[in-house]
Amino acid sequence: MRRREFITLVGGAVAWPLVTHAQTAKLPTIGVLGAASPSAWSQFVAAFVQRLRDLGWVEGRNVAIEFRWAEGRTERYTEIATEFVRLKVDVIVTTGGAVLATKQATSVIPIVFALALDPVGSGMVASLARPGGNITGFSLQSTDLSSKRLELLREIVPGLRRLAILGNASYPAALVEMAEVQATARSLGFVEVTTPKIRRAEDIAAAFESLKGHAEAVYLAPDPLVFTHRIQISNLALGARLAVISFNREFVEAGALMSYGPNYLDLFRNAAEYVDKILRGTKPGDLPVQQPTKFELVINLKTAKALGLEVPRQIQQIADEVIE
Repeated sequence: MRRREFITLVGGAVAWPLVTHAQTAKLPTIGVLGAASPSAWSQFVAAFVQRLRDLGWVEGRNVAIEFRWAEGRTERYTEIATEFVRLKVDVIVTTGGAVLATKQATSVIPIVFALALDPVGSGMVASLARPGGNITGFSLQSTDLSSKRLELLREIVPGLRRLAILGNASYPAALVEMAEVQATARSLGFVEVTTPKIRRAEDIAAAFESLKGHAEAVYLAPDPLVFTHRIQISNLALGARLAVISFNREFVEAGALMSYGPNYLDLFRNAAEYVDKILRGTKPGDLPVQQPTKFELVINLKTAKALGLEVPRQIQQIADEVIE
C-alpha cells in the first residue's frame, strides 16, 4: 500500500468516530409547556419558533424543542414539569399558572414565562426589575386594564348597567382579576355585577344559561381554560346576545365583540429572545420581567351588527384592527 493511501485510510478511520460523536451529541433542548391545546397555541408556537430561527436557533439542527400540552387542565402542569426535569431540558417556556408548578419542580432549570397575570403577587418572582432565582418573563399587566376595558364596553353598549365577569375559579390569577374588575365595575356605577365561575369545559354552557336576563355584556378573565374554549364561548355569547370583551385578539377572530390588551404573538417572540440569551449564558435572574408597552384594540363589526350594536366612528378610528 502506498504511503499516501495509508495516511488517507488512517485519517478517515480517525475522523469517522468524531463525525459520529458530533451527530449524536445532545442538542440544547427547550421544553415548552403549553397550558392550552396545540390548536389553540398554533399561532403562538409559530411566532416563537420563527423568532428562534431569526436568532440562529433552528429546530433539529442546533436546538431541540419538546412540546407538551396541558389542554387547559391545571393538574397536568406538575406532571409535565416533572417530565421536563427528568429529560434535563436546558430551559422551560410556559405561561401563567403553569409557572408555579414548574417552579416547584425545579429551582435549577431556567424558566421563561411568555405571559403571566401577576408574577410578583403570585410569588413567581421577587420583583420585576430583579426577579432572581431561575425564573423571568413577561407580565400581562392585565388587572391594570380593567377600567379601560369597561369604558370601551360602555362606549359600544348604550346604557350598559348589568355586567357578567366570567373566569375559571380553579385559576388563582383569574380570581384576582375577577375581584378587581368587580370592584372597578361597582365604582363605575354598574347596577348588577354577576360572577359565574367555571372549573371545567362542561361548566361553560351552564354559566351562559345562568346569565340570561342578568347581564348585557361579559368580561372575560384570562385563563388557559377560557382561551382553549374561546370559540364555544363566543358562540354562546352571540346566541345569548351578550357583548363580550376579551384580553386578546384571538377571541375577536373567533366571534367575540372586541378585545383590548397586549399582542400575545409579540409576547411569544419576546420569550424566544429571552431563551436565546439564556442558551448563550445569561442567568434568568439577571433578565428583568418586562411589561407590555403597547396594547391593541380589536373590534368585530360583524358581531356588533348581529347584536344590534353600532360601533361609534371614533372608536373604530382608534382601533388597531376592525374585522368586518
